[in-house]
This record gives sequence, structure tokens and C-alpha cells, in this order.
Amino acid sequence: MSTLMEDPGEKSLDKLLATLTTVLHPETYVFARLDKTASPPPVADVQLLFRESEAVTVVVTRRYAEANGMAYLFPSRMITLDVTSSLEAVGFMAVVAARLATLGMGVNPVSGFYHDHLFVPEGREAEAVAELARLADEKRRQLEAKD
Repeated sequence: MSTLMEDPGEKSLDKLLATLTTVLHPETYVFARLDKTASPPPVADVQLLFRESEAVTVVVTRRYAEANGMAYLFPSRMITLDVTSSLEAVGFMAVVAARLATLGMGVNPVSGFYHDHLFVPEGREAEAVAELARLADEKRRQLEAKD
């Protein structure tokens, strides 16, 4: 019997932004596609699998893609937003993506059960992490000024 679980995540945008920290993962990830009838890579090698009408999008390490002859796009680094956000949190990813857009940086956000993750262009990951730290610091100061 299935049941609706209690949401472990935070919904307050102010709290999410003020407590935002990040984890930069060491691997370079890439986006590839599989025909809908193809077998996916082993779960241990998949960071993301998403079925679309045209094909199955798979995010794997560049090392895995190259070792397995996969064509790919968007070499990127994954940044985990180390706050537990609710899947119903309103505006969190929009604020984060908009902030990185001010740097002219495209970002591919993904929401997991516990955390949100950003795939940012390889080579710009330090810039993204620094900007997100500034965003959190600004929000903390803003909230402290209200108290």
C-alpha cells in the first residue's frame, strides 16, 4: 500500500536563500540521448535519466560517455544546493537561475527528492559557487536588518 509521505523540505524562500550553501562535485558531467528502445547505462553510472517524447536524456560523467562512445553536449559541473528544499518551494530555483543569468551563465537545474542541483558550464563552476555564496550572504544580511 502506498502512502503520501511527509515533505522533508523547507518551503520558505527567505530561509532557503539565507541558509544556502553549495557542494561542487569533482566530475564533469555531460548530457546525452538514448533512443527510447536503448538500454540505459547502469544506475551506478547515471546521474539523471529523463524520458522525453523524442528520446531519453541521460546525464553521465564525460569519462563514462567517452568510454562508451556516446555523443554528448554541455560539459558541465554539478553544484548541489545544500539545503533541503521542498518540491513545492516557490521561486527558489527561479531566484538562483536568475542570479546566475546576471553573469551570462546558462544553468540546467534539476530537483531531487532532498536537494536541488545545478549543472553549470565547465570552467565557470567557481564563479557560480562564489555568486551563490554572495546571494546567501545578501539574504542573511537583509533578514538580519529586518530583526
